[in-house]
Amino acid sequence: MRKLAPLLLGMTTAAVAQTPPPPADLPLLDSLGRAPSAANIERDVRTLVGFGTRHTLSDTASPTRGIGAARRWVFDEFTRISKACGGCLEVRYVSGTVQGEPRIPGPVEVVSVIAIQRGSVDPNRYVMMSGDIDSRASDVMDATSDAPGANDNASGLAGVLEAARVLSRHRFAGSIVYAALSGEEQGLYGGKFLAAEARRQGWRIEAVLNNDMIGNIAGIDGVIDNHTVRVFSEGTRATETAEEARARRFTGGELDSPSRNLARYIARMARHVPNLDVRLVYRLDRFGRGGHHRPFNEQGYPAVRVMEAHEHYDRQHQDVRVENGRRYGDTLDGVDFAYAARLTALNVVTLAALASAPPPPADVRIEGAVSPDTTLKWARPPAAQASNLAGYRVYWRLTTEPQWTHSRWVGDVASATLQNVVIDDYFFGVAAVAKDGSESPVVFPGAAGSFGGY
Repeated sequence: MRKLAPLLLGMTTAAVAQTPPPPADLPLLDSLGRAPSAANIERDVRTLVGFGTRHTLSDTASPTRGIGAARRWVFDEFTRISKACGGCLEVRYVSGTVQGEPRIPGPVEVVSVIAIQRGSVDPNRYVMMSGDIDSRASDVMDATSDAPGANDNASGLAGVLEAARVLSRHRFAGSIVYAALSGEEQGLYGGKFLAAEARRQGWRIEAVLNNDMIGNIAGIDGVIDNHTVRVFSEGTRATETAEEARARRFTGGELDSPSRNLARYIARMARHVPNLDVRLVYRLDRFGRGGHHRPFNEQGYPAVRVMEAHEHYDRQHQDVRVENGRRYGDTLDGVDFAYAARLTALNVVTLAALASAPPPPADVRIEGAVSPDTTLKWARPPAAQASNLAGYRVYWRLTTEPQWTHSRWVGDVASATLQNVVIDDYFFGVAAVAKDGSESPVVFPGAAGSFGGY
């Protein structure tokens, strides 16, 4: 019993005389977890496939074919969604010109479409869901052949549009960005331009959920799986300095970057989506491959990739054809729309929870060397950014555990001490809790786990 006592009986000195925690049940999230429509996603995927090719270098003038027609349709669809919610979305293009690159000799204007749903309490704090507009055939420079891109990535883009339909019916404390990014297949340019603009404008981006291929259930490995999703997240932050790396070596944090704790958060949110399991993959992306979350990581923002559990490589980056009785090509019959709706629902509940919660704690510090107790300290946000703040919850886990296993409500304070919980044996973090029970991601102490300032 003595060995378990720190976990079962340890008191938090800062929790004395605090109010009780907000209710843990979140009925809105349970409702949102069932809200996305497979029929809507199918309609949008069919529309996108109908543009023939959405290659970054394809026709921009035609009203019916090519990348230009596709992005104008996305803009118009966001505008229709905004009209339905009384103009709640700010819809605009984000663009930049690329030339002299291997996949874009150029000059070519790479144009993305975004829709911003402004928060009512903290509008400069953003959570984002992204999908890609563009598609490709076998030859990455082939801008004229049909490239349906039904799963890669009309499925992810359709999920973004459906998330906007669902979430625009509600109001949230923080802002939500729905992003249709271009130029992914040619070098992640749409994401680079949007991430750079966010940095210039001082957006406090808390999370980017990049959805790239969310509709295939039949893998090239022969497995059929319609209830598992993979979430990829980087380990150490891409922007870590040499000084920060040295500190991390002695205090930990290799497994607790903000992106990694965002991924853990997404896994927790899956409880609001029927019949869905999350497989956390501790890697930036698939082995040696890339996606549109990476430019945001490179700007220092928490960002992850959300995608199907089993890929089928005959249906990616392939001309539509039959060879030796084997079918190739990214066509409509390779998309399971109910599965895509389920993965969209995971995004929806995650975005709603993040945008409902207060901002993640900033300047989180930890003390407890050569002591039986561990103390966490953090900075409280300006009152104007957190009128919905109820208090904080401290988390800890054994260093070998993949998910946070222990937590304690400590109230509306700026520090907490866990008595008889030895700092050497556990990893620690703290999350902000809203009055409705919504929580921020857990923030690991120091630069290694920081979600940024207020």
